[in-house]
Amino acid sequence: MRASCVALSAILLSIAMPAVAADYPAPKQGDWVAKEFKFHTGETMPELKLHYTTVGEPSGQPVLVLHGTGGSGASMLSPAFAGELFGAGQPLDASKYYIIIPDAIGHGKSSKPSDGMKTSFPKYNYDDMVEAQHRLVTEGLGVKHLRLVIGNSMGGMQTWLWGEKYPQEMDALVPMASQPTEMASRNWMMRRIMLDTIRNDPDYNGGNYTIQPRMMKYAITAYGIASIGGTLAYQSQAPTAARADKIVDERLSTPMTADANDFVYQWESSHDYNAAENLEKIEASLLLINSADDERNPPETGLTEAAMKRVRNGKLYLIPASTETRGHGTTGSAKFYSEHVRQLLQTAPQRTM
Repeated sequence: MRASCVALSAILLSIAMPAVAADYPAPKQGDWVAKEFKFHTGETMPELKLHYTTVGEPSGQPVLVLHGTGGSGASMLSPAFAGELFGAGQPLDASKYYIIIPDAIGHGKSSKPSDGMKTSFPKYNYDDMVEAQHRLVTEGLGVKHLRLVIGNSMGGMQTWLWGEKYPQEMDALVPMASQPTEMASRNWMMRRIMLDTIRNDPDYNGGNYTIQPRMMKYAITAYGIASIGGTLAYQSQAPTAARADKIVDERLSTPMTADANDFVYQWESSHDYNAAENLEKIEASLLLINSADDERNPPETGLTEAAMKRVRNGKLYLIPASTETRGHGTTGSAKFYSEHVRQLLQTAPQRTM
């Protein structure tokens, strides 16, 4: 996996709860090329490479798993996620399900700016990413109907879009750490500040840098602490100034592996996200899983509650906040909700195209 940056990866690793690795089939890697892929801007790439990981055999019930910003298919194979879901007897037992985990456009081993195009790479958004995922699943893998689409954070937002764009092509949807409303408020403000800090660093040089921008690690660290981790957990981990300084120093000293253009594209792709207009189009059974202490999707605004009233077969599971939860990062650990996923799959009607 090529992570967006080791700094954010460290945050995600810190929120992954201990778990015993499940005994599921070895993941398989693949690549597929989408020909003449047209972006929402009108730009077209003759060949868009899409990398993907599968677990289980094609004879199983297909499940699509969507990763978060800066991640890849590999990031969904952690003991805290795959280890709680893919093993024998677990909710997404890979002996029964065919698990498909794409690397989104601009991520992992799929086509991205750092492959050589830099800032001439087409500007993509979540709609483009979902279209690419759909082409991979239907054209590349020949799957016409999914038992489940499940995604976390960015993948959660894309799960909402899957349900709206292709309402008859899945039985169940599990968007996590997300809401179907417009990207706005603190969530976008923090992203905007992080991106502007990187672009205004003289090292960035309009995307034609010779070294990675030096201010990048500070922008990423600030955004990470502000938008993921959980208030109660941080108070427990850093009850003194000295402990807080130690955490900041550790994160700033972690080497970055991110490419700045890749990073900017990844986070800016969320700017026009808004799944609010088409909620009534969703037909599949939907389970929204959020955390009560999610910094990016705070339940106290009432936005999620109002939106869920428009989802005909939808319900919300809100993970209670505690010293064990990690705010926006809580859903990275499936132990908090694996049984809810199992119950959904036991009750969601199986449909065909």
